Amino acid sequence: MTRTAATILREYGPLPDVGAVHGITYDGRNIWVATGDQLLALNPDNGSMPQSIDTAANAGTTFDGQHLYQIASGIIQKIDPASGQVVSTIPAPDGEGNSGLAWAEGSLWVGRYADRKIHQVDPSTGTVLRTLESNRFVTGVTWVDGELWHGTWEDGESELRRLDPQSGEVLEVLEMSAGLGVSGLESDGDGLLFCGGGDSGTVRVVQRPKAS
Repeated sequence: MTRTAATILREYGPLPDVGAVHGITYDGRNIWVATGDQLLALNPDNGSMPQSIDTAANAGTTFDGQHLYQIASGIIQKIDPASGQVVSTIPAPDGEGNSGLAWAEGSLWVGRYADRKIHQVDPSTGTVLRTLESNRFVTGVTWVDGELWHGTWEDGESELRRLDPQSGEVLEVLEMSAGLGVSGLESDGDGLLFCGGGDSGTVRVVQRPKAS
């Protein structure tokens, strides 16, 4: 396992009227930020916020190329980003206590915060297909180039961790500076990782290490 300091390239915020960032995703153009009662689109080029969707948004967020998915307490909502309408819902694993959310391989990947787990979930039914164990709280989940990453925030310390997607073994750790929380995690599909900053109301951009 390699352990290095995270390289923060940019910080957005504190975002106006955002008490906390609960989840985060990227649709190829905008970063979507879950703020509790809204999804806000954040333009990463200029920091503007061109769109908002009023919806329960108190945990992880992801995008499948067409729809947004948003954890809202004990359910996962599938949302049309153009209209803001919820088109369907599925039960979230084990009800409450879910955190991060990612889309990969035709599945949803759901972080269980205090359970320290990541579930692969059928997006049509909510059925748990398999589970990876972590040894730290899971606050965000993302996939990029076949790499599975999750954020953690525990005892005042935050990390971004790359896992073996089959065994769950920790392969690489990026340590965030003291006092910087991670409350959501997403990739831009290339060399950047977007991190929600919890109750700081910020979004941070971290350099993803190049594959060795």
